[in-house]
Amino acid sequence: MNREETLQAFNKLLDVMDELREQCPWDKKQTWASIRPLTIEETFELNDALLANDSEEVKKELGDLLLHIVFYSRIASETQTFDMGEVCKQLTDKLIRRHPHIYGDVQADDAQTVLQNWEQIKLQEKGSKKNGVLDGVPKGLTGIIKAYRMQEKASQVGFDWLTPEEAYHKIEEEWNELKEAKTAEHKEEEFGDYLFALINWARLSKIHPDDALERTNRKFYVRFRKMEDLAEAQGKSIAELNFDEQEALYQEAKRLLKHE
Repeated sequence: MNREETLQAFNKLLDVMDELREQCPWDKKQTWASIRPLTIEETFELNDALLANDSEEVKKELGDLLLHIVFYSRIASETQTFDMGEVCKQLTDKLIRRHPHIYGDVQADDAQTVLQNWEQIKLQEKGSKKNGVLDGVPKGLTGIIKAYRMQEKASQVGFDWLTPEEAYHKIEEEWNELKEAKTAEHKEEEFGDYLFALINWARLSKIHPDDALERTNRKFYVRFRKMEDLAEAQGKSIAELNFDEQEALYQEAKRLLKHE
């Protein structure tokens, strides 16, 4: 689509949303609160599509998320709180404001400098000493992503290891402390520190830890299901096998999947 066709398609979407809100019994009942859980679900579905690198699914899930953005804005317009146009304008203004190297006279020749400028401008916009560098990290993020984002933000103000090798020394230090922990409470604390150090090393190594773990989750799922199929072919269930038998089937599943 060219720009004109894209604008026509977006305008049609707004028209359809208006019609649904006014005429559809389900759409008429919805509120921000009722849509919110669905938005979270759609976000995870987009995440699955992105990890699978499935362009058709990504396109579909992006459409579903766009529907939610339009829906929230349509509901807000009914009380004259804001509308879709104001959402777009506010976003555009923010992008221009936070890219002074494009729309101003600031010099930024690499991505790291751009990120640092972004975080500094963001702090200035908040206009309060009560807002710290890490305050913009959403509280509802999962632990791994929250740790990654906090480390990213700390890095923008210079609080960071210079290389993955430096971060790896911290992993070794935290592992030794974890091994020495005696109580359950102390073990939990040290395990958290160890995970945080691992995430830091991954970030510096250009690995997103949540993506890496999700790919491992998927790999384990496929292997375990294959393992169950192998057990069923022997007339057994996984639960009937001892650990050594299960491990043998797991290794066989890995071997077979490599050749499929």
